Amino acid sequence: PLSTKCAKAVVSTQSTGAGCLGRKSGKGIFLYRSSAKGGTRPVNPVAQKIMDRYKQEGQMTPSGEDVQWRTYLRSVNEAALCLQEEIISNPVDGNIGLIFGIGHCPQRGGPFQFLDTYGAQAFVDKMRQYEDSLGFRFEPAQIVIDYANSGKKFMSS
Repeated sequence: PLSTKCAKAVVSTQSTGAGCLGRKSGKGIFLYRSSAKGGTRPVNPVAQKIMDRYKQEGQMTPSGEDVQWRTYLRSVNEAALCLQEEIISNPVDGNIGLIFGIGHCPQRGGPFQFLDTYGAQAFVDKMRQYEDSLGFRFEPAQIVIDYANSGKKFMSS
């Protein structure tokens, strides 16, 4: 069987070769109608056939909650990497930057407030769970691992 990365490249190449170029050709993963804006688009059977050929054994469609966790955890991890690599100077700057810059949920107080509330160790455990099944993109930032091991909080540093 092909690796996930290789399979994606093969699917992309075969889809392009089959004329599935997206909106400009009227078909990609979905079929696009020139008059229809928004709404539900039908799945392109040609693209579906190509994707089915490379579907991984036992692969399941993630739940909505799972997609939310995966997206949110990665954004929090990226903020932690910014602190680790000294792109931002402190957690408060990271919280403010994400809240005002990209519209991060202000009720959570920003990514570093979330890490303190949820718990650095719980975050690392959740990331490792996804890393085991989805790969290196879910490797937790070393700074979060260090804070988890020491019991230190981001917002009290």
